[in-house]
Amino acid sequence: MSDALTKEAGKSGEKKALVFDIQRFCLHDGPGIRTVLFFKGCALRCAWCHNPESHQSRQEVAFFAHCCVRCYACREVCPKTAILTGPDRRIDHSLCDGCGNCVAACLTRALRMIGKTWGTADLLAEVRKDRDFFISSGGGVTLSGGEPMLQAAFLEGFLPFLKGDGIHVTLETCGHFPWADMERIAPFLDLIYFDLKQMDSARHESYTTRGNGLILDNFRRLAAVFQHLQPRMPVIPGCNDDEKNIFATAALLHECALETIHCLPYHRLGEAKRGRIGMGRPSPDLNIPDRPGLGPAVERFTREEIHVVAYD
Repeated sequence: MSDALTKEAGKSGEKKALVFDIQRFCLHDGPGIRTVLFFKGCALRCAWCHNPESHQSRQEVAFFAHCCVRCYACREVCPKTAILTGPDRRIDHSLCDGCGNCVAACLTRALRMIGKTWGTADLLAEVRKDRDFFISSGGGVTLSGGEPMLQAAFLEGFLPFLKGDGIHVTLETCGHFPWADMERIAPFLDLIYFDLKQMDSARHESYTTRGNGLILDNFRRLAAVFQHLQPRMPVIPGCNDDEKNIFATAALLHECALETIHCLPYHRLGEAKRGRIGMGRPSPDLNIPDRPGLGPAVERFTREEIHVVAYD
């Protein structure tokens, strides 16, 4: 749990979650109709990330330039003089402490707070609003992010209530977490989507800022003890769709007695989000066209006798 959440939880004795979005009626994040909770904070910094606002384990202010009327009411209430006056940037994130004064003063919602803290009871009440849809469709709740496992202390208290309600729970993870955390929450999970991004550790680090040793170790350990483990791959042309990487990925799946992988296409939705929170271009700059085809990756996995579920 982040320092800010730890401090806040300590005041009341209750663990808090930092969630930056809740999306309903989702169809591609597990079986049935799902409500997806996007937890803020991630151990990786993937160059292709489509949720860059999830990286930091703290609240951030985002600037939506098309909503701004340049009244600068935000400037009058900022205690850190973090307001800029350029056309594309409004927040100096090196000065901003996320107090939210500017967000409250902005009548056109050009400034919006990314991340909201939730207690267990409030988040449960929010999720239970959709229980009828879960029951009728065989759906449930999906934990996404960011990396939900960074908030394992909260999940340890939250998930038993979902289990008690009979709500199906899917975890989407990058795999970078302490194994002890997974041991505590795995009994409350029904399905795990586990991303395998790049099998070569040096290349994995160049694209995500961390090697893959811990990730692959966690994958093998889960494959040995967790029945419903589903590997996934975000297919990034030029980064992980080459024959060598797909052969190595397929070899890992065969080693773990797994026969299927889900392939997700690259898209560029994260680029606009990066600008809103003051992030520059990713490093390395991938320069990939939006939504390239999955055909070559699917063909290579098929040759290695791995069945592919290709996402739109």
